Amino acid sequence: MIVILMGVTGSGKTTIANELVALTGWKYAEGDDYHSEANRQKMHAGIPLTDEDRIPWLASLHDVILGWLHTGDSGVLTCSALKQWYRDLLVKDMPASAYRFVLLDVPVATLAERMRKRRGHYMNPALLDSQLQTLEMPHDAVRVDATEPPAIVAAKILSQLQPA
Repeated sequence: MIVILMGVTGSGKTTIANELVALTGWKYAEGDDYHSEANRQKMHAGIPLTDEDRIPWLASLHDVILGWLHTGDSGVLTCSALKQWYRDLLVKDMPASAYRFVLLDVPVATLAERMRKRRGHYMNPALLDSQLQTLEMPHDAVRVDATEPPAIVAAKILSQLQPA
């Protein structure tokens, strides 16, 4: 199983990913680690990335997921995955049964507060509005309230991944 934790900046992707990995022992890839230095500099400066900026990044993340599938590993990937075509590119040519997108749902006021408190991250808090405007709500994702304690959020995600 591949879990792709998605959502705008400040939604808790990294925190929840760490909880999921602690509970499962699955592989983990932090999507932000795959951004080019140019992308990081743009975001730090408060400049939204273009679709063209994102394509190589998304292709790299696709390769990570594909590698896990080829080795039979389960994994957790963090990626904003804001648009449907981004999500489609991430899982291109992969069986739908192999992955699940999980949208971390957080109220805007909470996101803004988390961004204000965040230290040492290159994402400029001014980009929150841009990400919210870009987000195309997924129709097929597990959706969880990510304002609860991380251990509870992770447990809820795992319970929703279990076959019925």
